[in-house]
Amino acid sequence: MIQNFRLLFHRSFSKGIIISYILVFGTIFLFFLAGLLGFILLQLRQTNQKLAWNEAFQIAEAGINYYRWCLNNEVGASCPLEKEFQNANGETIGKFQIQIEANSNCGLTISQKITSTGWTFKYPDIKRKISVFYARESVAKYSYILNSNVWIGSDHLIRGPYHSNGGIRFDGKNLSTISSAQKNWVCTSSFGCGPQGQGYGFGLCPPECKITNNQCLCPGVFSTTQNSNKDLFLYPLPQFDFNGITVDIAQIKLVSQNQGGIYLPPAKTIHPLGKGWHLIFKENGIEAKIITALSPTYGYSLEEGWHYDYFTIVSEIFYQNYPLPTNCSLIFVEDNLWPEGKIKGKMTVVSANLIDPTKDTDIILQGNLDYAKTDGSDGLTLIAEKNILIAPNSPNQMILKGIFIAQKGRFSRNHYPGNIKESLKIYGSIVSNGRVGTQWINQGGHVISGYLERETFVDTYLLYQPPPFTPYLSSQFKVVKWEEW
Repeated sequence: MIQNFRLLFHRSFSKGIIISYILVFGTIFLFFLAGLLGFILLQLRQTNQKLAWNEAFQIAEAGINYYRWCLNNEVGASCPLEKEFQNANGETIGKFQIQIEANSNCGLTISQKITSTGWTFKYPDIKRKISVFYARESVAKYSYILNSNVWIGSDHLIRGPYHSNGGIRFDGKNLSTISSAQKNWVCTSSFGCGPQGQGYGFGLCPPECKITNNQCLCPGVFSTTQNSNKDLFLYPLPQFDFNGITVDIAQIKLVSQNQGGIYLPPAKTIHPLGKGWHLIFKENGIEAKIITALSPTYGYSLEEGWHYDYFTIVSEIFYQNYPLPTNCSLIFVEDNLWPEGKIKGKMTVVSANLIDPTKDTDIILQGNLDYAKTDGSDGLTLIAEKNILIAPNSPNQMILKGIFIAQKGRFSRNHYPGNIKESLKIYGSIVSNGRVGTQWINQGGHVISGYLERETFVDTYLLYQPPPFTPYLSSQFKVVKWEEW
């Protein structure tokens, strides 16, 4: 009996131990199972969040591309700034929101900073934000854009891209590309060439060229000195559409009269002896004077031959002081113009006569044109209906800052015998329909008129944020700067 009791007790004890083991190990298993399931769910959630993070970026980027389309199709004002986004399967999965910081002047969009925020409906708290700077390239990309043959002297240092639709004799020093639309061109005596034999000197055809049919035929770009970096000579390139960058001066006149700019009528309509306008730019405003007398200077140009230039101011009368334009930094002068001084802000100044179609106006540079600051906040675009000419009484050390556009004529300084100046520094761009020249030499290669040393710097500040109505190389806005917040 005692033995049976011991057996029964042993069996009961064994079952208790087994149940205890089951409970202990079952609890441990459930604990690990719960942890495993929690880990799997956490990984799944993180995967979904990472997917939403990537989708939010795609949605924000879609907002950027969407508004770029609005800009380039000129419908930005009517494009909604918040829009739902559909994936490749046509499912609406999220939304983007756009914020705009526009740089505009005279009602024109110069550049825009676009910020697009994207998110998914499933995880609205996970957002991605992209910011881009949209702008167009202006003519400030080039130091020179010409529409004719040209000869750059050995003293001239060019620090920016130089392009001409004509041929180029480049004897200066270049730190950037020199490009021509011509494969070959005829270099004549006005460019120091001729068909009288091979060699260097007036009347001779340089060794870089060849005599063909009694003409000196030269490559699109060539040099007769060791100054140039010939590896940066490019030709032939496609013709530059000079008409495509021509400014609509009639529109500029209309805007200056009606949108807060400054309009100056022909000087004679205000004073019977009026010869043109003298504008003096100051940091606190603009002083306008009417020129009443000009003295003649005997000079020469290839276009006019020997003649008298009436460029030197003898007498003038005060007309008015103007505050600096703010909403529309634009001045339209319906007469010849003499500008000088320090420019504050971004400003466009135009000289043109739209009243009398038989008269084209010139801009005469008798003084320096400088900026109040050098941090990119100041800029000038100077547009002449015909010529932009440097006066005989210009400074010995002249500084010109801005974009200078001679629409129908040329940017140059005529030949005034014995009138020799020291240095000319241009910070900006020259756009000239005709031949550019600011130095004259004789057949012996000696300077007889103009500036002894010349240097041109391209102004990168004006490339994407120029003054209003500055011509652009393309009508399309492009991404200049991109960043994610």
